[in-house]
Amino acid sequence: MRTDTTSTDTTTTTTSTIAAVRNLGILAHVDAGKTTVTERILYLTGTTHKRGEVHDGTTVTDFDPQERDRGITIFAAAVSCAWAGYRINLIDTPGHVDFADEVERSLRVLDGAIAVFDAVAGVEPQSESVWRQAERHGVPRIAFVNKLDRAGADLDAALASIRERLHPHPLAVQLPIGAEDAFTGVVDLLQLRALTWAGEGDGDGGGMCEGPVPAHLAAEAVVRRRALEETVAGLHPGALEEFCAEGTLGAATLAAALRDLTRTGEAVVVLCGSAYRNRGIEPLLDAAVAFLPSPLDVPAVRGVTGLTDDTVQERDPDPEQPFTALAFKVNAAPTGRLTFLRLYAGRLRKGDTVLDTTTGRLERVSRILRVRADRHTETDHAVAGDIVAVIGLKAARVGATLCAPAAPLLLQAPVSAEPVVTVAVEARHAADTDKLATALARAAEEDPSLRLRTDPETGQRTLSGLGELHLEVAVERIRRDHGIDAVVGRPQVAHRERLVAGVTGFVHRHVKQDGGAGQFAHLVLDVQPLDDTSEEDFVFTSTVVGGRVPREYVQAVAAGCRDALAEGPLGGHPVTGVRVTLTDGATHPKDSCELAFRTAARQVLREALRAGRTVVLEPLAEVTVSVPEDALGTVLGDLAARRGHIQSTAASQVTALVPLAELFGYATRLRSRTQGRGTFTTRPAGYAPAPTG
Repeated sequence: MRTDTTSTDTTTTTTSTIAAVRNLGILAHVDAGKTTVTERILYLTGTTHKRGEVHDGTTVTDFDPQERDRGITIFAAAVSCAWAGYRINLIDTPGHVDFADEVERSLRVLDGAIAVFDAVAGVEPQSESVWRQAERHGVPRIAFVNKLDRAGADLDAALASIRERLHPHPLAVQLPIGAEDAFTGVVDLLQLRALTWAGEGDGDGGGMCEGPVPAHLAAEAVVRRRALEETVAGLHPGALEEFCAEGTLGAATLAAALRDLTRTGEAVVVLCGSAYRNRGIEPLLDAAVAFLPSPLDVPAVRGVTGLTDDTVQERDPDPEQPFTALAFKVNAAPTGRLTFLRLYAGRLRKGDTVLDTTTGRLERVSRILRVRADRHTETDHAVAGDIVAVIGLKAARVGATLCAPAAPLLLQAPVSAEPVVTVAVEARHAADTDKLATALARAAEEDPSLRLRTDPETGQRTLSGLGELHLEVAVERIRRDHGIDAVVGRPQVAHRERLVAGVTGFVHRHVKQDGGAGQFAHLVLDVQPLDDTSEEDFVFTSTVVGGRVPREYVQAVAAGCRDALAEGPLGGHPVTGVRVTLTDGATHPKDSCELAFRTAARQVLREALRAGRTVVLEPLAEVTVSVPEDALGTVLGDLAARRGHIQSTAASQVTALVPLAELFGYATRLRSRTQGRGTFTTRPAGYAPAPTG
C-alpha cells in the first residue's frame, strides 16, 4: 500500500512538473527585435547576468561568428530559463526568408510562440510567412508589439495591420503610457493597473513598478477594457454567459477566456513594449506562461507503428508511456554530433539504447544536455515535454523518430522546402577535394534544406539552397570550420517544367530477352496536365479492371512515373503538374515483374512528355523594397529592367514579383542607387513560365 502511494505521488509530481513547462519560439521578421526580446528574457529570468546586444555581438543566442558579423539570426538557438515557477524552453528563430526552413523545423516541436512585430512597420513580409507556418503546425501564439519607443510607433496601426494581413482577432490587453521617446510603460487592461519602468534612452531601464492608472489615461483604459470584454464575450461562450448575466467580465473569467481563445487560435493576445529599453518583458513572460499551452495541453502525438505498418497510434505526454522523441536539429561538429530532441512521451536516461524508427538502427545515448545556445549543462535524464540535446547518436538525421526499441512509432518528419538556387562549389587546391566533399556532406546533414549533388557528366559538385544568403553562409562556414579555400561558381536558379498539353491512349510495350528470365510489360497511359490551381505536382490513378495489371504492378507503374518526372524533355528539370491514368495493360505469365513495369512506366512517360507539350518555369520572388521617396523612380525603373511586375506602390515602399534569377546582386545595386538608404526583403512566390529564346 505504501508503494502504491509513493508511485501515485511520483506520477502527480511529474505531471505537475510537465504542466509547468513551456516550449516556446520567438518568431518575427528580420530586425523586429526577436533576439533582443530573447536576451531580455534571459536577463530577467536570471539565466544571464549581463544584457547582450545585437549591435555589439554579445548576444547569447546569436553565438555563431557569422551571426555576430551580420547582425542577424541564422541558426535557431535553444535556451532554457525559469520564470515564476515555470521552466521555459525558448527557441530564437531566424527572421530572414533564406532560413525559413530553420523556423519550420523549430515549429514542428514547439507548443506555443511569441510573434514579435515592429511598432512602426507592423506586419512585414516575413512576419506573415512565419505566422502562416505557425498556423500550419497549429501552434498557438501571442503577439508582442516591440519598439514603441521609436519615432512613428503606433500600437493601433500595428493592431490594424495584424487584423488586415493575418486575419485573427487581435486582443490588446495593454495600453501604452506615453509615445515614442516618452514611452515609459503600459496600462494592464486585465487588472486596470499601470506598469512603468524607470530609466531613460540608454538601454538601461530600471525595474518594473506597479501603480494606479494615470489620470489622463483612466477614461481611455475603461473604454478599452469594455471593448475587450465585448469582443471576448462575442468569441467565448463561457464569457458570454457571464457577460449577459453580470454586464461585465471578472478578471479571472477574462483571463481564462483569453487562454482558451489563444490555444484554439481564434484570437491572439497582444502586448507591447520596448525590448531594447527593457520595458514590457515581465508582463510578456507572465502572459506566455498564463495563455500559451504546456505539453499537457496539446493533442497527443500521432504516428504509425513502422515503415511498413500504417497502423496509427497516439502517445500522450506521459512519462509512463513508451519513450518517443523527434530529432529536429543536428550539429555535426568535428568533435562529435549533437542531436536536439523533443520528447513527446516517456523518459530518457543517460546510457539508454533507443531505436531510430526511420532507419531501424539502434543507437546509444551517452550524454543528455540541457541547452543554453552554445553552452550546455549535463543531466542524467529527461521526461516527456523536454527539449534537450544528446551525444552518442551516430546516424540519426533531422526528422528521425527515436523511441523505445520495444514500442516503435514513426512520427511525421518536418518537410524541407525545395531549393531554388544552386551554385557550383570546388576546392581551389586539389589536395582539399576530399575534405570539401566531407564538409559539404556534413553541411547537408545539419541542414536538410541544403541539397548536395554531383553532376554525373562533369563530376562538378553543386550545392542548392533557399537563397543567395543561405548558400553564402553555408560556404563561409565550410571555409571557416574546415579551413578549405572553396571556390563558388555563379548561382543558378532551379527551373521546373510543367505539362500544358498531354496525350491520351499512349501505348508502350517493354520486352527484354537476353537469356534466362526476361522482362515484359504492356502499358496504356493517359497523360494530362493538372489544373493550374492544383497544389499537387503529380497525381496517379488506375482505371484498369479485370486484373489485367495486378495491384503490385500498378504500384510499380506509379514509381516508374515518378522516376521519369525527375528529368523533363526540355532541359532535364523536374516536371510538375502531371496527371497520369493507367487505362490498360497486359502481363506475361513468366516474364512480367515489378522491375519490368517500373522500367516500362519510366520509358513510356518520358515518351509521352516528349509527344505532349511542356514549358519551362522559373522561380519568382515577392520583393518588398523600402526606399526614400526621392529614390522611388530609380527603384521602379530598376525593378522593371529586372522583369519585375509591380504589385503595389506606397509613399516609400514597393512590392513586386521578380524572377529570382534577376535578383542576384540586387542588394549591392539597391544600396548604390539609394546611397545606402534602401532595404528589401523577399519571399518565395511560386513559379511562372520563363521567356523563350
